Amino acid sequence: MNKLAMGGVVLALLGILGFAIPIFTTERTKDVAKIGDMKLQATESTSHIVPPMLAGGVLILGILLIGVSGLQRRRD
Repeated sequence: MNKLAMGGVVLALLGILGFAIPIFTTERTKDVAKIGDMKLQATESTSHIVPPMLAGGVLILGILLIGVSGLQRRRD
């Protein structure tokens, strides 16, 4: 499998993942205050949304790259 096909497979999988999990949350812990050895920390949650058009576009691009890779292989 050449690099073009591998990139296509990765993009296609990312597109499928975008459809399967359209909303995901990340957490970040940051220091709020520090007094001597004592630290006060806060955890901040952020939700991220993957638009369906973006997931579909990435999936189609991945499939196209796989197809182009197959056509190049036949030509050689």
